[in-house]
Amino acid sequence: MIGLENIEKQFGDLTVLKGVTLTMEEGSVTALVGPSGGGKSTLLRCINLLEIPTSGAVRIGEDRLEFRPGQRVPTAAVQRLRRQTGMVFQNFQLFPHRTAIENVMEGLTTVLKWPENRARERAMSLLEKVGMAHKADAWPATLSGGQQQRVAIARALAPSPRVLLCDEPTSALDPELAQEVVDVLSDLAREGTTMVMATHDLRLASTIAREAVFLDAGVVVEKGPAQKLFSDPEHERTKRFIATLTHEMVSDGEAI
Repeated sequence: MIGLENIEKQFGDLTVLKGVTLTMEEGSVTALVGPSGGGKSTLLRCINLLEIPTSGAVRIGEDRLEFRPGQRVPTAAVQRLRRQTGMVFQNFQLFPHRTAIENVMEGLTTVLKWPENRARERAMSLLEKVGMAHKADAWPATLSGGQQQRVAIARALAPSPRVLLCDEPTSALDPELAQEVVDVLSDLAREGTTMVMATHDLRLASTIAREAVFLDAGVVVEKGPAQKLFSDPEHERTKRFIATLTHEMVSDGEAI
């Protein structure tokens, strides 16, 4: 289970998260949606402490960390919680000087100190899972955006994290390449992988998310079952946002 308790995050005088409290069950897929600047990516990065909350508490499984303004959290505690997460970034962030399989192996050999043979076997099995085994020895620069993102997903899954965090995983891709990533994430969802994703891609969110959270100006405006929130939201602000996304998809010739 992932628990966020009264999370606040400030950058200088700007408060981007204002008392966010959420619970995400193991095996669930939760979509964080909202306008740009609404706080969804910052909230995602607070879960794995790439951004340290100004105040509040984060729980992943049995590990729980509290944060208070001006109080430093021990590095070892941050790393222990962070290692329970895998992160997929908007722009892939593969190492350009490593092949696909070496990118997937990197964390296993350098952080977890796995023997190279064991790491290679694990990496190849994950590349097979995401349909990239045939590109194991390819350099990132030779791969399409969709292929790079699938390698990045394999890398995030390599240490068997408790939760997979995805920050706008399809936003840098055209619709055809994005579908490759949607298909992989859909397979992971069916397998029971716990996921939290920040996205404005309504197709992705409506396809695989069980729960959805609408954030605006750092506040949770509405949350609930994804299909209901996307098709019949209660709050007027949510309705306007969903209508905008739906209009964009229709304009692009897509359907939910």
